[in-house]
Amino acid sequence: MRLRLAAALALVAALLSGCGYNQIQINDEAVNASWSEVLNQYKRRADLIPNLVSVVQGYAAHEKDVLTRVTEARASVAGIKATPELVNDPEAFARFQKAQGELGGALSRLLVVAENYPQLKADANFRDLQAQVEGTENRITVARNRYIKAVQDYNVGVRTFPNNLTAMAFGYKPKANFAVEDEKAVSTPPTIRFDAPAAAK
Repeated sequence: MRLRLAAALALVAALLSGCGYNQIQINDEAVNASWSEVLNQYKRRADLIPNLVSVVQGYAAHEKDVLTRVTEARASVAGIKATPELVNDPEAFARFQKAQGELGGALSRLLVVAENYPQLKADANFRDLQAQVEGTENRITVARNRYIKAVQDYNVGVRTFPNNLTAMAFGYKPKANFAVEDEKAVSTPPTIRFDAPAAAK
């Protein structure tokens, strides 16, 4: 009896390793780890915003519209429950990406407005926060790139034969990935115009 049980377990283990089950698990864990890093960097950015808004408000209180947009965009992001399951729901993932994109845009406009205030630009707190925001944006880009690669590996794994049979049997589906927000704008080549030099008199 024990011999049969051991043989059955060995057969199951061989089948699971040969059908890509273990690789799907490895890829799934890589996606979860890279997603956690994306969320950490987005949270870091969100945590910097209240201080940044407060400093800018001290010098540019009448830029109320820009300050309000940043605050509202941050609230919108906070309202989305970012869990590991989010990557399995393309619609929820798209909403998350859209909210983060709006926050990034509002933050960029705030920093552009700050350029109009020399005293604000000279403020040590503002310079420090600006450097932290810029560093965080770089970290977000790196974390997103790692996530994109991890999801690509996972999705290829669950869509190619014979792993796709294992994925179907265990309910593993392709995961949502970051996409270009405005693909049409990106794919449209820029218009470059060179004006002819004025004729010499």
